[in-house]
Amino acid sequence: MQELDRRRLIAAKQHLLTRAVSSSTPSSTPPATRASSRLRAPQNHQAAELKSQQQQQPSLPEPLLDLLIALPPLLDANNPPLPQDTLQLLFAHPPLSDLETLLPALAPIVASNLRTWALGLARIAHPSTNPSFLHRHIASLPTTLSSWLSDLATAEIDLSAHRLRSLAALTSLLHAASNALSLLVRALEVKHGVVARSLELRATEVALHARRYDADASIAAASVRRAVYTPESIAALKNYGVHLRDARMRGDERIRNLTAELGEYGVGVEGGESKEKKMKEMARVYRDMMRQMDDVGNDLDRLNKG
Repeated sequence: MQELDRRRLIAAKQHLLTRAVSSSTPSSTPPATRASSRLRAPQNHQAAELKSQQQQQPSLPEPLLDLLIALPPLLDANNPPLPQDTLQLLFAHPPLSDLETLLPALAPIVASNLRTWALGLARIAHPSTNPSFLHRHIASLPTTLSSWLSDLATAEIDLSAHRLRSLAALTSLLHAASNALSLLVRALEVKHGVVARSLELRATEVALHARRYDADASIAAASVRRAVYTPESIAALKNYGVHLRDARMRGDERIRNLTAELGEYGVGVEGGESKEKKMKEMARVYRDMMRQMDDVGNDLDRLNKG
């Protein structure tokens, strides 16, 4: 466990050093500015920090700037390690060859960036503190972070306990609701069970009566059919059907004969209109002659009676 803590401490130090060196390059944004913008610090304090950073960066010598640009990729643990010959070549030429010479000038810059990061963390930990007094809380940051982690772990444990108690209470509530529904069903059965069974029996009785009436109706219909349609009636109906078919055949034959006779008189035949007119005229004359003969006969009857 101690070895794990030691390795964690080494990794944290390396990460902080890498970030501090990376943030020291002129292309990087000052971390204090980012932290102050997130925490809504006073605008005049942000402007002062930004101005001081901008004033410090151009005053850096060129070898130190080259060193600040070359060091971050080498210190980043996420980058793959370079071959040994490449490392030897890099450390044989400036600015890495002048690392020992530039370290006295690099240390204050890294320390300033670390202090700026620490001030940002202190501002997060104590947002209501005056920015001028934030440096007093830098030394207590590990204690504050440890306390926060402890409080977070305690809160997570309490939250898990509350969740378990809520689940237990919900289970008890569901069990009570199930028991209440069971008791309600039993009460309804006790109160309305007799009436329901009586209605069921009466419905069964009505269904049996309906079946019996249906059977009686079927038997009565069969009896009526047997009484009405006796063998003699069936034979008579068959004979009557044969007679009707014969009469229909005779009627069809009579219609065909009359149609043929009318055709001889030009009725219903193409080109027989003149013959048809002549026959109609003869029929009219015949009707007139018959009417005149009736009139003459009536006159003779009156004369004989007189």
